[in-house]
Amino acid sequence: MIIRIGPHDINAVGPLTEALGRPVSDQEGLTDHTVVAHSNNLEVYASFDEGQIWTTAEFARHLDDPNWRHPDTVSPHGDHRAIWHADVRLHPADRELTGPEWTEIAHRIARISGIQRPGDDCGCRWIAVQAQPGRLDLIANLIRPDDTWTTQPHRLPALLAAESRRIEAELGLISPRSGPDPQQAVQQARFAGRTRQADTADTTSQLAGLLRQLADERTGPLATVRGLVEHAAHRLEDLPDAYGPDSAHQLEMVARRLYGIQQSLESMAAALPVAARPSPAWPAQSATPAIPTSPRLAR
Repeated sequence: MIIRIGPHDINAVGPLTEALGRPVSDQEGLTDHTVVAHSNNLEVYASFDEGQIWTTAEFARHLDDPNWRHPDTVSPHGDHRAIWHADVRLHPADRELTGPEWTEIAHRIARISGIQRPGDDCGCRWIAVQAQPGRLDLIANLIRPDDTWTTQPHRLPALLAAESRRIEAELGLISPRSGPDPQQAVQQARFAGRTRQADTADTTSQLAGLLRQLADERTGPLATVRGLVEHAAHRLEDLPDAYGPDSAHQLEMVARRLYGIQQSLESMAAALPVAARPSPAWPAQSATPAIPTSPRLAR
């Protein structure tokens, strides 16, 4: 496992684009299967169970917000580049990690990097994004709510490298120093039994979430298609008898079938077992305006 610290940036759009492997958009939402960890001050963080998620653009604005609230705050070097970005890359031959394992890695790196401190509920804003195979990205704004700059440890690269070795040993991952070795199969077998149940629960949770998104009556793609079909049927009803009403009736039947598909997907989602996720208790917020949330089709 290799951790690379990128250059500081003036805003979060560039680092988030790199983490996602695609442009930031106000149409694409991210669920907790992609944003695997985040700071405790993620204001009015919407419940994923209710289908309310933030778009990638809203996550970028959330990370950039301290820059606008505290425009005079500068780094120890006298600049305004407050966005810190680090990415974690696994060896190509490593096994696929579960969601909880990615979350654990994210929090450990956040603590080592100084962007998350135990007991500090008013620290800097950060998120961990797992959007590409074998890769995790941490993006933070080093400006704290009290208008101070987060101090990171000296010799941070060496500290992160040491933490990487500990994580590799605990999770049975391949170290870049040695590469695959005969013990790798033994290590993976040791962790296979422990992770199989977590893999199953995490997979069914993701599939249940996907089915609910597809079936969502307000923002799901099937609801959008059904609405367009119903609109076309309504317009056809006003056309001459030669072809209008018959076509309108056929489209109405299509819309009914789409609604039936939505109901079937919703029933399937309800039948799938969902892994229990702890609900974080967010600290009481001041009069700070909350970032708007809007339901979107999630990744």
